[in-house]
Amino acid sequence: MLIRAAAAGDWPRIWPFWHRIVAAGETYTWDPDTSEGAARALWMAPAKRVYVAEDDTGAVVGSAYVTPNYGGPAAGIANAGFMVDPDHAGQGIGRALAEYILAAAKAQGYRGMVFNAVVETNPAVALWTSLGFAIVGTVPDAYDHPRFGRVGLHVMYRAL
Repeated sequence: MLIRAAAAGDWPRIWPFWHRIVAAGETYTWDPDTSEGAARALWMAPAKRVYVAEDDTGAVVGSAYVTPNYGGPAAGIANAGFMVDPDHAGQGIGRALAEYILAAAKAQGYRGMVFNAVVETNPAVALWTSLGFAIVGTVPDAYDHPRFGRVGLHVMYRAL
């Protein structure tokens, strides 16, 4: 698997799984009806360093970004977003992207990384904790999950 900086031309290969994941309404706090234009502006924003994971055939099977979570004196804390094409789940793509992004964020000078809203039923919680993230708080009943009803949103943090 190759992980590299995303180019503008990668968006059409990210959008199909981005849309599928967000429309499912199970793991992201973004509106499930987000348009393609709004999604592109959100994921590919200039302040974000976006990356893609390609499989051996050159297909984009995942994407992630790093961005400052805060500004000013707290600008040393990063935020990141991750998406793996559901058709390629369980192949280690999420872990590979996460390890790459953590190293990239550290190399970019960030001192820590925070996730502001991890749906507590998201299977990725296990990945994040295995990579050293701690749940530093949970906002109870903050997320209206389509299968589980009201669930919490974790705030997770890891020093870099």
